[in-house]
Amino acid sequence: MDRSRFVPEFSLQLDGRPVPAALRAAVQSVRCQTGMEGLDEVEVTLANEGLRWLDDPSFKLGTSLALQMGYAPDPLVQVFDGEVVARAPSFASGAMPTFTFTAHDRRRRMRDGKKVRWFAIPIPTVGNLPLPDLATASIVTLENLLLPIFDPVGAALSILLGAVDTFVAVTDPDSAQKVIRKQANESDYDFLNRIAAENGWDVLVEHAGPLGGHLLRFTSSMDNLRASFTYGYGRSLIDFTPRVSSVGQIFNVGGFVWIPSIKMTFVVTLGFDWDTMSLKLAIYPGVVPLGMQPGDYMIEEPLTLTSIPRKLISEIIPKLNRRLTATGTVLGEPGMRAGEVLRIEGVGEEFGGLYRVTSVTHTIDGGGFRTAFGLRKDIWFGSIPLADQGAVPLRVSF
Repeated sequence: MDRSRFVPEFSLQLDGRPVPAALRAAVQSVRCQTGMEGLDEVEVTLANEGLRWLDDPSFKLGTSLALQMGYAPDPLVQVFDGEVVARAPSFASGAMPTFTFTAHDRRRRMRDGKKVRWFAIPIPTVGNLPLPDLATASIVTLENLLLPIFDPVGAALSILLGAVDTFVAVTDPDSAQKVIRKQANESDYDFLNRIAAENGWDVLVEHAGPLGGHLLRFTSSMDNLRASFTYGYGRSLIDFTPRVSSVGQIFNVGGFVWIPSIKMTFVVTLGFDWDTMSLKLAIYPGVVPLGMQPGDYMIEEPLTLTSIPRKLISEIIPKLNRRLTATGTVLGEPGMRAGEVLRIEGVGEEFGGLYRVTSVTHTIDGGGFRTAFGLRKDIWFGSIPLADQGAVPLRVSF
């Protein structure tokens, strides 16, 4: 047995320099949380004997912080690169005082302030055409000193949706202004997340590598369907808690579209066929949605031919992906990242198989090195036979 796997290790740098040995020895716990929602975060708690760290300038606000985790003597994996945003001493009665400092990823700057602007390409004799969302997201990301990365499938879907916008802008000048992206009194953070939702993207900070902490990845859940890690009940899973729920679930989402040129209203619905594991689109004239079931969702706001594809995608895909979720814990795995795929075995047909990682929390403390994760069962995994996913019925013998 390789005993080195049980010797957890971490390395901490502040402003690009390893922390002093005295500070390293005072660390009681290190927790790193990354994921698809909110900012990535690192929290370091020190034993503050004699209050020696109370006024130490090493971790002043704005200090860059990099964290690597793993097992000695193997090379460590960088799991975070960001900036210190908070300091918090604790003076507990009858116990050792502690000092905790917290760092967030560099998207925190995007939350500062709100902007009003629009993104278009002026074309002589034609007017203003919408700037593609790939370009808009890139501009906003670069303005905040981050480098954008677009995964292939998500980029292709965005290009298709953008082609519809451009066609409408060219053929219907009256509607051209409606398809141009507007940042209406929003922070860059909220604006980017809105663009991502309407293109079916997840947004992740890449922390590994020489540019770690400075890369912002826009990815689609269809971009990666292969498992990076396999865990099994009774073997490598410390705990695993799946949950399937119909609460908040929908199978169809629809909206009303008014076509001024022919003075008609159309109903457009997007649904998911669980038998064929595919999306289905329906368009028909009228103001009465046909075939909608209890729990299906109709968008109340008026829509246009250009706004409805993105609106339907942003409404239905996240809800379908939240039908089956799970949490779990394993022995510390520093290479696990949000967006990757896990294969879960030994938990039956319904709860086993492939899952998308939505959050990862690495913790090193007195209890050792653990990695906790949040998961979702993406609908696209339905195209892969359950047996190939490792989701097989349990054979129970009495």
